[in-house]
Amino acid sequence: MNKAPQSLRCLLVDDEPHALDLLKIYIDKTPFLQLAAATTSPWEALELLRSGEIDLLFLDIQMEDLSGLQLLDLSQTKCPVILTTAYSEYALKGYEYRVKDYLLKPFSFERFLKAVSPIFHEKKMDKPAAPEAPPSPVILPHRDYLFVKGDAKNKYHKLILEDISYVEGLRNYVQFFCRDQKVVTLQNLKRLEEDLPADRFVRIHKSYIVHIDHIDEIEGQSVLINGRRLPIGQSYRTRFFSLIRDHRIGE
Repeated sequence: MNKAPQSLRCLLVDDEPHALDLLKIYIDKTPFLQLAAATTSPWEALELLRSGEIDLLFLDIQMEDLSGLQLLDLSQTKCPVILTTAYSEYALKGYEYRVKDYLLKPFSFERFLKAVSPIFHEKKMDKPAAPEAPPSPVILPHRDYLFVKGDAKNKYHKLILEDISYVEGLRNYVQFFCRDQKVVTLQNLKRLEEDLPADRFVRIHKSYIVHIDHIDEIEGQSVLINGRRLPIGQSYRTRFFSLIRDHRIGE
């Protein structure tokens, strides 16, 4: 089927491949829709949304790593959103995020068309302006704690430095692994490395910063923290082992 020259470029995000397959079929049958990408990874979806090339987002709510609502908070996308889920209890929560429609699985092609048609008629077909860069999270180091942006608008988590076991970089996001919680926020790992106290936190890999006091074991070129073994990257070994000697660990 030939697509309209001004068709909406759609991004499909769902952790169930068969759900993506059904949406692909529906999009292929709709003249004014065009498939831009389909993914089971919310992290890949975040990158695609930041590109500014997406006109319409079909988004599942319950996914591993990030929920659909967390993805909306982190991406701060302005493109229209249609939520797709098998759980009706999320309908009211979805509308709090000003989504355009809510499709309860399984849904028919007729119900799909009812959701997308108003969006096509409302959408301005002029070339969109270049997307604005997402705002940097507020990270305010104060003594022995810092604040990082949470998973909702105007929400910030207070993280006690001594509770942070390690930090993992996830593209343009970082995940803090603390004693009793995990927190994901928009942030650059290199910038965070500069903000954290250098006498307690050390970068051991391009993807990891660890708290020295939380290391349970060092073996070969890896460390063990809270049951997880993290690699020590070649370019970070000299500084890491120098810091370890300063702390006299293992002596």
